[in-house]
Amino acid sequence: MLVEFYLALIIPVYLTATVLFLIRALRGPTIPDHVLGVDLLSYNLAVLFIILGVFFREPILIITAIPLALWIYALDIYVAKYLERKVMGA
Repeated sequence: MLVEFYLALIIPVYLTATVLFLIRALRGPTIPDHVLGVDLLSYNLAVLFIILGVFFREPILIITAIPLALWIYALDIYVAKYLERKVMGA
């Protein structure tokens, strides 16, 4: 009961953050701003999995959020390496 109450308070904040991240991804003046917006949207998706896992009492959603966050982190490293050296791969 208490968890549902706190989730009802958190979801509007979460949706506001999602809209702000989407604006940053679409209207960012530089390429790193676009990358940051997409990155934050990706982490926001992992958090959504956790919120839905708690709300629906489905632990598989929480378990899938962990590899998703690790995958996003690996992609961050790859994109940062590309933006630093402008070389794909290796």
